[in-house]
Amino acid sequence: MRELDVHHHTGTTACAGTCAGSRSCAEPPASRGSADAGLSRRAVLRGVGAATLGVAAVGVLAACGADSAQTPAASGGTSGGDLPDGVLAMVADIPVGGAISATGADGKPIILSQPTAGTVVGLSAVCTHQGCTVAPDGAELVCPCHGSVFTAADGANVSGPAKTPLPAVAVTVENGEVRA
Repeated sequence: MRELDVHHHTGTTACAGTCAGSRSCAEPPASRGSADAGLSRRAVLRGVGAATLGVAAVGVLAACGADSAQTPAASGGTSGGDLPDGVLAMVADIPVGGAISATGADGKPIILSQPTAGTVVGLSAVCTHQGCTVAPDGAELVCPCHGSVFTAADGANVSGPAKTPLPAVAVTVENGEVRA
């Protein structure tokens, strides 16, 4: 049996010499802050922290995967199949008033548009905001990363965070073939 001290000025009961200060022996051990409760709380906080980091990592990887998937072949209209060496696309494959994605002579992604029948314009497909690859969408070019929009006819920026137009890429048309 424990010896109890009754504190007359506070009216509390405490163990004589076994409990620190004003802790009451009548309180259940969990309310007195055992070391086990601290470890459990710490373990829970560690688990929550690890789960949060895991979710954040998945989000970052998904975002990176979305950017890297925006290659000319994955962006909608593309120059087709087997073309002779040096030919970027056939004029017939570029919709009038629209555009297609292609690969330039230097291996970089480009846009080929046909604003009016027989007039072909070459543009860099690299967004001037942060370097993502833009994709044709009718008469516009849209950046999948931050939503910048450019005109397919001349690369002028219409909206979004990009402040400068897409640079022109020199192309020529010979016998219905678009060349760099």
